[in-house]
Amino acid sequence: MSAHIVTAEELRIGTRGTRRFEGREHGAAISYFFVDNRPGEGAERHWHPYHETWLVIEGTARATIGDEELELHDGDTATVPPNTWHGFVNAGPGRLRLIGIHASDTIVQTS
Repeated sequence: MSAHIVTAEELRIGTRGTRRFEGREHGAAISYFFVDNRPGEGAERHWHPYHETWLVIEGTARATIGDEELELHDGDTATVPPNTWHGFVNAGPGRLRLIGIHASDTIVQTS
């Protein structure tokens, strides 16, 4: 497979800025969500059978990982172990932009 660009528009979910990349479709061993949330928006509690790593690009996230409550800011990274309930919400006044990297070539999510 040769290198190629996958545009943001190809990955967009709905009408907002969030995008979903499934690695298997592009010859990659990982998948990710690029999250772009307004204040109060986020991801409800769910789990995956593999690790997930969050990198906050902009904003403030209030996250729950298992029984822990965390606050993440610009540049922070958090890891979620496999089979662990987790979720987050934009707790700041501006946009929350983060990348949720899935250690799988396809996204498997259980709510």
